[in-house]
Amino acid sequence: MENRIFAGAVIAALIGFALQSTLFTVKEYERAIKFKFGEFVGDPIEPGLAWKIPFVNTIRKFDVRIQTMDSDPEGFLTQNNQELVIDSFVKWRIRDLKQYFVSVSGRADLAETRLAQQVNSSLRSEVGKRSIGEVVAGDRAVIMDVVQKAIDEESKKFGVEVIDVRLKRVDYADEIRASVFSDMESERNVLVQQKESTGKKIADEIRAKADATRRVTIADAEKLANITRGQGDAEATRIYAEAFGKDIEFYELYRSLEAYKSTFSSGGDLMVMEPDSEFFKYFKQNR
Repeated sequence: MENRIFAGAVIAALIGFALQSTLFTVKEYERAIKFKFGEFVGDPIEPGLAWKIPFVNTIRKFDVRIQTMDSDPEGFLTQNNQELVIDSFVKWRIRDLKQYFVSVSGRADLAETRLAQQVNSSLRSEVGKRSIGEVVAGDRAVIMDVVQKAIDEESKKFGVEVIDVRLKRVDYADEIRASVFSDMESERNVLVQQKESTGKKIADEIRAKADATRRVTIADAEKLANITRGQGDAEATRIYAEAFGKDIEFYELYRSLEAYKSTFSSGGDLMVMEPDSEFFKYFKQNR
């Protein structure tokens, strides 16, 4: 009885060892390669439960999630031979596991070394085509897109896919920092002067148009006033003529009164006239 129990335990242990040695699990973010006596066999193993032949097959697993490679800050020359210090990073992942293993022995450090060389070369080429202003502010997105596409094409050769390339920091080298800031200040001053000149020109044009409109308005008003005044004088003359035509004596009296008022209004004038002058005609008449 005891021998049977012992034998059953041994058999169970052997079965458990066999299962443990035969079955293995590939996680969701992993892919695996199966080797037979050190040689790569079959296709990459997808996530899930898989099997192997103990003592014949060995398994190597790889993380296929997106990885980040940070580069050290490095100097790059622009088209004007001015140095910029650029710090970048690359997002990458395994694209072709077989090619990745054959090309870089499945080592992430070797893959990143090759990526860094490609980024450096492509970035140096793109920066060298542009001015400082274009790299710092204008064309950063274009540069990143060009570099990403270029190294993604090259990285296919060692089984890697480049997801993204970013410039973390673009700064001026110490040797040119002061001169760049001085140039920027000069450019801003020129821009301010141009805007001030444009604003003054616009203001002068508006002022000239306003003055011209004012003169035209005043001239039109004076013209209308003169026309109205002339019409009023003509109407007054017509009324006077009608009135005086009906009473000549009243008209002569009215003219004499106007003459008296005009003559004696100043108070400082002296006139020497004969008493029987026609001027005093209405003074001599009885009330």
